[in-house]
Amino acid sequence: MDTPMDALQLDGIPEFLLAAQLQSFTAAALQLGVTSSAVGKSVSRLEKRLGIKLLHRTTRKLSLSSEGEIYLATCQRVMEDLQETEGCLSTGLVEPRGRLRIDLPAAFGRRHIAPLVIALARKYAQLDLTMTFGERTVDLIAEGIDLSVRIGELNNDPELVARHLGDQHLVICASPDYLRQHAPINQKTDLLQQDCVIGWRKGSRASWLLQGPNGVEHQDIRVRHEFGDGEMMLKATVEGHGLCQLPTWLVGEQLRSGELVTVLDHYAGARMPIHVIWPKTRYLQPKLRTVIDELLRMTETHAELFSPWSH
Repeated sequence: MDTPMDALQLDGIPEFLLAAQLQSFTAAALQLGVTSSAVGKSVSRLEKRLGIKLLHRTTRKLSLSSEGEIYLATCQRVMEDLQETEGCLSTGLVEPRGRLRIDLPAAFGRRHIAPLVIALARKYAQLDLTMTFGERTVDLIAEGIDLSVRIGELNNDPELVARHLGDQHLVICASPDYLRQHAPINQKTDLLQQDCVIGWRKGSRASWLLQGPNGVEHQDIRVRHEFGDGEMMLKATVEGHGLCQLPTWLVGEQLRSGELVTVLDHYAGARMPIHVIWPKTRYLQPKLRTVIDELLRMTETHAELFSPWSH
C-alpha cells in the first residue's frame, strides 16, 4: 500500500543532514538560523521515530553510527534527486544533471563502459560522475549506488531492475611458450595437472565453466596464481605463467596476434550474461535514463564485444 503524502515523516532530516556533514549541532544551527538545542532535539526526535541511533555525541564533535552512515547516504541521494527533478521542472529541460554513482566490473568497466559514460559527461556539462571499479557485488541501495554493470547470473531481487546487455564468451588460453614447456592438454581433467591463473571467486572451489554434452558444467582446476583483476590475469597469461579462462572481449587482440593460443576448443562455448542494473523507482531520473540508453545502444554498435571467438 502506498503511503499518503501527509503521512510522510520528513521532520529532522534537514537538521540531521547538516549536523552529520558538519559534525556539529552548532555549525548546523548557524546555517539553519536556529539554536543548537533546536537542532539536537530535531535529530533526537528523528532517531526516536526511526528507533536507531544516527549520531554519536561527544563534547568535541559528532560522528555517524553505522546505521547513520546508511541513512545519510539515502537522504543525500533523495535530496539530490529532488533537486534534479525541481531543476528539470523549473527549466523545462530533461538533460541529465546531478551526480551519478556507478559501480563497474574492473577490466570490462575500464575498457568498455567508463569511456562511454565519460563521453556523456563531456556532452552534458551538469552530469557529474562517481565511478568505482571492482569484482565485489555491492549492495546498490545500502551503498547509494545509482547504477551497476554485473557479469554473471543475477539473484532475483525485487528492489532492482535489470536489462540484459549481452553475453561474454569464455575461452581457455595460454602463451605458446607455456604450451611448449608443459604436457599436452587434450582432456578437461588435464587442467588438474597444469598451472592455472584465476580471478576473484566466491567460495573456496576453483573451477572453470566448460561446455559439455549435457550443457555447461564446472571443471575443477589446479590454481597457481590468483589475481583480482582481469588485466593482471591477461598479463600473467601472456607472460607464460599458465592457462587462463578469459572472455573474448579481453583476449581477442592477443589471440589474433598469436601471443595467446586457445586450448580445449571442443569444450568451448561457455558464456556469462552481462546486465546493467539499478534500484527500482517510479521515476527514472534523466541522468540515469540517458546512461542506460547509451549502454543499450552499445550492444548494437559494439556487437563484437559479445561475440564468440572464431579462428
